[in-house]
Amino acid sequence: MSVLLRGMVTAAAIAAFCIAPARAQHGASASNMALLGQQDLQGRSAYQPVVQQQGARWIAYIGHHGGSLLNSLTGKREDNGTSIVDVTDPRAPRYVAHIPGEPGSGETGGAQMVRVCAGKDLPRAERSKFYLLRTFGNQAHEVWDVTAPEKPARVAVVVDKLKGTHKNFWECDSGIAYLVSGLHDWRTRRMTQIYDLSDPAKPVFIRNFGLVGQQPGATGPVPTELHGAISTGPKGNRVYFGYGTNKAGILQIVDRQKLLSGPREATAENLLFPQISAFHLPETNGAHTVLPVLGMNLPEFARDKAGAKRDFVFIVDESLANECQETRQMVFVADVTDEKNPVGVATFNVPEASGDFCSRGGRFGSHSSNEHQPKLYAGKTLFFAWFNAGVRAVDIRDPYHPREIGYYIPATNENTDRRCVKTEQGERCKIAIQTNNVEVDDRGYIYIVDRANTGLHILELIKKD
Repeated sequence: MSVLLRGMVTAAAIAAFCIAPARAQHGASASNMALLGQQDLQGRSAYQPVVQQQGARWIAYIGHHGGSLLNSLTGKREDNGTSIVDVTDPRAPRYVAHIPGEPGSGETGGAQMVRVCAGKDLPRAERSKFYLLRTFGNQAHEVWDVTAPEKPARVAVVVDKLKGTHKNFWECDSGIAYLVSGLHDWRTRRMTQIYDLSDPAKPVFIRNFGLVGQQPGATGPVPTELHGAISTGPKGNRVYFGYGTNKAGILQIVDRQKLLSGPREATAENLLFPQISAFHLPETNGAHTVLPVLGMNLPEFARDKAGAKRDFVFIVDESLANECQETRQMVFVADVTDEKNPVGVATFNVPEASGDFCSRGGRFGSHSSNEHQPKLYAGKTLFFAWFNAGVRAVDIRDPYHPREIGYYIPATNENTDRRCVKTEQGERCKIAIQTNNVEVDDRGYIYIVDRANTGLHILELIKKD
């Protein structure tokens, strides 16, 4: 065999190993969930969706990972940032605007996180307006006026020159925002900065916060970095912080009033002052989303003298490695009725064999839950994004035994990116759905977005009880 022919055979073998698997695509599969509409989001890798009612319209705001693609509305190539989609008719979602983000790729650019508040809900804002809080890559946090979704306008830069950002939370009733930031003098990439954004045009800094050992001047091991917070606002007076991604997860329960009004210097004593408890997960699992589901009345305990009403936090880990090259990431359920002593009472997992998910390509495992809890679903149903296993609908009415009641795995399309692993033979790549985040609106529609560029899918749960 000639040298040229041998080279051609070798090249063909490599192509067969690395490229052919990437072309294999999957159709949609579902149980008790149906697709209403979809939007390709211009092929941008998506992180966080939120849905806001604005008058007679319903608008979805979607944050994106880094990258750069053509904006068909402007005819210009733009760095991935924030997509704005009119979802008033969920069967015909309409792309109306794109706000460019930080230049870069993957985790180093884009504008992953979005939150929206109506001016009428914020104490000092213009009542007729709507405001978007978003990250600008890893550099900054910004506020935009999105009253006219087609014409977003920047209102303020809350803080910039950061070394990291991530999953923020904004209390629309008070204006308090819990920003995931990276300050250069802190010992971690992500901690909390708290701002008063009750007047979004005039941000007011309140304090910095984190775990003991993360603060400037500390010594010894550095605790795992923050992923995000969820607050119950002034009425609930609790903030739930989740630390860790796929390892060393921590649920921290904090007294909100003490956090906002207590001593602000970042000393060990001051950081512990508002803390009620810290619940540690196994070293092999993280805490991406920590969702409080409080005041659940449980029929099982109705005849007991006490304890029929209980509080829970659903702790969702994040899978990071493709094709199951890590410990399985799942949902942990913590009973926090005695909030000084949380206890794990259950887990929820998607069986791998139900879809041969470890061989399907990409990440398999949990990532996030919906955070908005409308009356239709509150205390009954949660939705979990599960990467290549799509979105899972789970009955939580018995939190000690969460039970799947439906799922939807989108079909791959021409935009779906490949996901690769390294093997002894070389790199192996496969096309795979990567459902990254999920949210619901007050109408009951479910919104999922894809990390591998497949777009936005709008779903409904067919049988809700």
